Amino acid sequence: MNPTGFDLPPLLAAWVFGLLGGAHCIGMCGGIMSALAFAVPPSMRRPARMAGLMLGYNLGRIASYMVAGTLAAALGTLVTLAPAARVVLEVFAAVMLILMALYIANWWKGLLALEGLGRRLWRVIEPLGRRLMPVVRLPQAVALGALWGWLPCGLVYSMLAWSMATAAPAQGALLMGAFGLGTLPALLATGLAARALSNLIRHPATRTLAALVIISFALYQLGTLWPQAAHH
Repeated sequence: MNPTGFDLPPLLAAWVFGLLGGAHCIGMCGGIMSALAFAVPPSMRRPARMAGLMLGYNLGRIASYMVAGTLAAALGTLVTLAPAARVVLEVFAAVMLILMALYIANWWKGLLALEGLGRRLWRVIEPLGRRLMPVVRLPQAVALGALWGWLPCGLVYSMLAWSMATAAPAQGALLMGAFGLGTLPALLATGLAARALSNLIRHPATRTLAALVIISFALYQLGTLWPQAAHH
């Protein structure tokens, strides 16, 4: 069974979800991108260097997402030892997508509570990032991005639920990688001061459309899972 609904390839769907979640990414991480850009000494803020550093941050961030996706899917392999458990995980993943959509559209902020679960880990990781500042070289940017990838984020946690439901570590890693690539346009637009694109992504109408598309995917998925859930 294709867990994404509408016969959309899973990696493409994950990329689309990342793209549609761009408004949330700007709100949560846009400030970080801007701060990192301004932390570079003025004499070194050449366009090519800044673009390279922005890509480096995001390369590290996406690598961390893929590690997290691998771990989540590995956990899923343990949970799905019972046949009924896989259906439960897939239903859980669909519900998380709906919550993600509500979060993106600013209709419900319940995922903020989920983000709180990751704050303890972030308190350990965040001081490590300070040691890399200011970032002036690409390896520093990649390393800092890899730490940044563990920032508590309900959007990421929703996608990790989907990775867990795959119960296949390689697929979980690829799903999170595709999702991370989908978030790139929004964060690069913020980091490189592409204000027009940033404003378009953050527009309430854009956020609402994104939420409705994701909810449609999730409801379709739940519809395909219902016969299996009823059977079990």
